[in-house]
Amino acid sequence: MDDSKVVGGKVKKPGKRGRKPAKIDLKAKLERSRQSARECRARKKLRYQYLEELVSSRERAICALREELEMYKQWCMAMDQGKIPSEIKALLTGEEQGKAQQNSTKLAKAGKTEANSSSP
Repeated sequence: MDDSKVVGGKVKKPGKRGRKPAKIDLKAKLERSRQSARECRARKKLRYQYLEELVSSRERAICALREELEMYKQWCMAMDQGKIPSEIKALLTGEEQGKAQQNSTKLAKAGKTEANSSSP
């Protein structure tokens, strides 16, 4: 008796399932594997470079924020002692000048539109 089985009216022969291995050159397969490994290492290197740059930029930002926080702490301590730091005065006068300039430009624009609408 042969090894074939009858299942659901169909004759099945024993053997391996799935794709049959293609008969390719072993050297070509090895070269493809090496090339894939090279590309993988290159991608890994780029990924690590990107992450290192990301970390260093975040560290620089943290340092800048710490310096800014220290500056604000010093300003607060000076104001607690009743002194107004010159930087705060400059900021306040700069804001007042900025507001005055914005108001003057708004008035100038409003004057121009009125002059344009009243002229024939």
